[in-house]
Amino acid sequence: MSLRRFTDNCKKYGLALLVLSALVLAGCATGPGSKRVSGTKDVRTGPDGRLIGTREVPPKAQTLYEQAVAAMAAGDIIDAELRFQEFLLRYPDYPGGHVNLAIIFAGRGDDKAVEDSLTDALILDPEHPVALNQLGMLRRRQGKFLEAESAYLKAVTASPGYALAHYNLGVLNDLYLRRLDAALQHYERYQELAGEDNQVTKWIVDLKRRIGVAQRTANVTE
Repeated sequence: MSLRRFTDNCKKYGLALLVLSALVLAGCATGPGSKRVSGTKDVRTGPDGRLIGTREVPPKAQTLYEQAVAAMAAGDIIDAELRFQEFLLRYPDYPGGHVNLAIIFAGRGDDKAVEDSLTDALILDPEHPVALNQLGMLRRRQGKFLEAESAYLKAVTASPGYALAHYNLGVLNDLYLRRLDAALQHYERYQELAGEDNQVTKWIVDLKRRIGVAQRTANVTE
């Protein structure tokens, strides 16, 4: 797998993540393995469906947040950014708004803004799996691979069914840390959680081949 392919995938999944996993207001959690929660509550469900936190949310906050999400889903990034900023001016205590801004900033390559937004989100919710996954992606871009691994592992600890964090752990171990067995484990876990991905299936086949070659080489040299 090339670095370019990895970068393209991170952008693709990062944008999808905005709608699927980074939401914190009622009725918005629709990601893989998550469940919808009705009512005017501040709720977050991890990708494993675990409910994390609940408190009353003004209906206007929910409406404003959903409008920002809809703008992002429609590809209107400028409008989405303005709406999330307006949301956070009125309701600064909801980590999902900060996480979504971080995703927007990552798309334009503004890592300083990404860092600031993720810091704000993690102060509010240190176990927010999407924020931790985005932090891992940031650290990977910065070449801080062990810090990236730590962030991804915290994400899957907070939400064991979070497929995307397993995907990113697979890529990190495959391309950067050269831990083939760990990469295989996380790719296979990603497939279990997210369903069959033809590209990842090819990577798994290739990893098993490379692991087999390495084992045969080690046996010969012993």
